[in-house]
Amino acid sequence: MNRHAKRIPILIVGWAFILLGIVGLFLPILQGILFIMIGLIILSSEYVWAHHLLTRVKQRFPKLGRVADQATEKAKAWLRRLTGQPRSD
Repeated sequence: MNRHAKRIPILIVGWAFILLGIVGLFLPILQGILFIMIGLIILSSEYVWAHHLLTRVKQRFPKLGRVADQATEKAKAWLRRLTGQPRSD
């Protein structure tokens, strides 16, 4: 799968989580901050501003940063299994 074909679903999913997070800030049913963080983690692979914002959040909230790092590693492993790519350590 080429880079452009991978980028489109990543952007759609990342922005969908950001939008859900914004809606979740106003609705008591959704966890807004959680969805915004997931969206930032996804978009940080494509946008520099998202990567910098995520880095600042991790510095400000170290425990949240550790959880975000663990979630990122799990997501990468899941995507590798889904696409059939070998592990790149």
